[in-house]
Amino acid sequence: MFLAIEVETLGLFYAVLGAALVATLGGLGSAMGVQLAGKAAAGVTSEKPELFGKMLILQALPGTQGIYGFVIAILVLIQTGLLGGTAGTVTAQQGLQFLGACLPGAIVLPISAYFQAKMSAASIMMVAKQPDSVGKGITMTALVETYAILALLASILMVTSIKIG
Repeated sequence: MFLAIEVETLGLFYAVLGAALVATLGGLGSAMGVQLAGKAAAGVTSEKPELFGKMLILQALPGTQGIYGFVIAILVLIQTGLLGGTAGTVTAQQGLQFLGACLPGAIVLPISAYFQAKMSAASIMMVAKQPDSVGKGITMTALVETYAILALLASILMVTSIKIG
């Protein structure tokens, strides 16, 4: 059999699967987002090296979704007791609750990182032409972050409401 899971550990498996998904997908979305924005920033910086600091800020913004996914995963590991080294008994139902609680982050974070990167790249182009407009660019880029924060909060509220016996 390809994957043999004991019935007693099925709940823990689901919980860890949720944590792994949210951390991985959030991180992948951020890595791709930072890279997408970085390509635009590299082009501007090659022509105007004095704008490097402004470019770096705009490039870094899509990276927050990876942090959010990591936070959600850590909360799951804390709630289940895995981070402390003594995992509690997690029923299959509780494990599925953890998996479901990770889904807002696992779905929204990579998508948000992608769209934030596109906005960041547009803001980088704006700042290349008007360096004093960096505040506007950061504001427009940060607006996309709102939805990542909502997914983060939804996952946090759900994860922390699951009680392990």
